[in-house]
Amino acid sequence: MKILITGAGGMVGSHMIDHYHAEGEVSITGTFFRPTTDITDIAGKATLKEVDVRYLHGIAQVIMEERPDKIFHLGAQSYPTVSWERPQETMDINVNGTVNVFESVKLARKQSPDYDPVVVVACSSAQYGASLTPENVPITEDAAFMPLHPYGVSKVAQDLLSYQYFRSDGIRSIRARIFNTTGPRKANDVVADFTHRARLIELGRLQKMRVGNLQTKRAITDVRDLVQALVLLSDKGHWGEAYNISGNKVYTIAEIIPLIEEVIGRGVEIETDPKLLRPTDEPIIYGDSSRLKAHTGWEQQYDLRTTITDMVDYLRTKIL
Repeated sequence: MKILITGAGGMVGSHMIDHYHAEGEVSITGTFFRPTTDITDIAGKATLKEVDVRYLHGIAQVIMEERPDKIFHLGAQSYPTVSWERPQETMDINVNGTVNVFESVKLARKQSPDYDPVVVVACSSAQYGASLTPENVPITEDAAFMPLHPYGVSKVAQDLLSYQYFRSDGIRSIRARIFNTTGPRKANDVVADFTHRARLIELGRLQKMRVGNLQTKRAITDVRDLVQALVLLSDKGHWGEAYNISGNKVYTIAEIIPLIEEVIGRGVEIETDPKLLRPTDEPIIYGDSSRLKAHTGWEQQYDLRTTITDMVDYLRTKIL
């Protein structure tokens, strides 16, 4: 079995490499560009190649040479806040990068007409945007796309491109609509930011924890549960289909802080930072994962306290 993971330098990609490396007897290739994690964590576990998915030549070369059986397309500009600052770059990476992955499969087919990989594309709950209201959750895959930031728009395009290449070219695509996910190595989400600040408080380098809107609600999934869902979809998902991958329990952002206090064994003082308030923010993000569970048997294994404990323990090895 040959596996290709784009975005191997991101949190999800690095944990997917961990998963397949632990399985053994799998050839793993990972591409990265401007990684958001410490890439030394996965050194020696996969063949790593620096590839910018915005340019067809690089990703096409990898796919044509490796002929992976499964492609997990995780490479993206994945931060909504960054998409406000750099919308053109976000579209270029996310939309053109997805086109380039599928076009690379088509190029490989010109040399080997029987080449037939599974392509799992990391889409996002951000596609639903304004559809995510208290009366509409847990939201199903049939809800309208009403994204609230350029990142969400780019993910709508990735999703529809994946469907289009399935219908027009018969490429076995799976659209994985990923809801809030966190875990060790995560950067720039609320749990990662809070645990990072908690580690600095633990070390005496920070006195207060800066926070934004604490009243929004999120269903949160551990990255290891997400990886398991993606792997199951690559084996059991229905080609061309879209699947929500969402945690089962909804938390207000405020509820995360007591869990962190339990883990570090001390209280933290908080202060609201206006810079952390977004111009638009979904009041609740919570998905219906019934289709995923029915087709694959997936179930969540990690609760949020365990996830936070593992995140703090990881930061204790990195921030000394």
